[in-house]
Amino acid sequence: MSIAEVSRLGSAILDQVERAVVGKREPLTLVLACILAGGHVLLEDFPGLGKTLAARSFAQALGLDFTRAQFTPDLLPGDLTGSFIYDQKSSDFVFRRGPLFTGLLLADEINRTPPKTQSALLEAMQERQITVEGQTFVLDQPFHVMATANPIEYEGTYPLPEAQLDRFLARISFGYPTAAEEADVLARRIERRREETTVDQVTDAEGVLSLQAAVETVTVDPSIGRYCVELARATRQHVHVLMGSSPRGSLGLMLVARGYAVLHDRDYLTPEDVKAVAEPVLAHRITIKPELWMSAASGRSVVGDVLRSVATPTPRELSFHRPEPGGMPR
Repeated sequence: MSIAEVSRLGSAILDQVERAVVGKREPLTLVLACILAGGHVLLEDFPGLGKTLAARSFAQALGLDFTRAQFTPDLLPGDLTGSFIYDQKSSDFVFRRGPLFTGLLLADEINRTPPKTQSALLEAMQERQITVEGQTFVLDQPFHVMATANPIEYEGTYPLPEAQLDRFLARISFGYPTAAEEADVLARRIERRREETTVDQVTDAEGVLSLQAAVETVTVDPSIGRYCVELARATRQHVHVLMGSSPRGSLGLMLVARGYAVLHDRDYLTPEDVKAVAEPVLAHRITIKPELWMSAASGRSVVGDVLRSVATPTPRELSFHRPEPGGMPR
């Protein structure tokens, strides 16, 4: 599949999702870039801003099986992975699959369940497999997790450990809509005369794998790779930071930036692509020093400082020349 075809399908997917989630083209583009990169996404925002709706809409547009798991304090690991059940007809134990066996899993309010259950996701997210009672089950591909979390509620919640946060390729927030966008939401609801929003299927599971394979062909100049590394390293040396981004962060920068570039109809990476995805990819991997918790310091502010301090690769450092509009790199 050509890059132009991937870009066309990507635009069609975003157009469909925007029928349900109004006015959030850029955050939705970042979510799709993460999917094209083969990763998982954490949607952290206030209630009622379309996190669950976005996940369901992406599953419909991508043609993936969709499962929603509501994370509650009494949720057990077996409720996600599945378990062995005794079958009286066969006089044997049979495995009953849990919600992890799907194409796109919505882990709703992931921070409301204990760490024991949160950790059940780790193997599935990283290894694309689960182990139950010593038996390993490989998950079908593609497999993606979209988790949601509320950033302001702390009572009755269990903050995600850094090891699990690091497994999410990006943490993305939609933010409140503008007055015009909010009015458009109301107008669309009145026009369709029902609660459900229809999202047409654009591709299927095999198509998603083809899209992801096409993203792997994107050209990454060595200077862009070094730029990703320098950004991640700079977060570890920042004066406000207790723990900076791991090497998985620099790798995530490159992977998501490639998906972002393809969605903008380019088969090569630019520093602007890396800058566009830097905050959602790096901010959640940064731990601020405890003495600064009551200040304005945050992962986002650190990423902003790093982007301003780390030198951007110049055109002379790139091994290819930027093409004219509509052209290809030489």
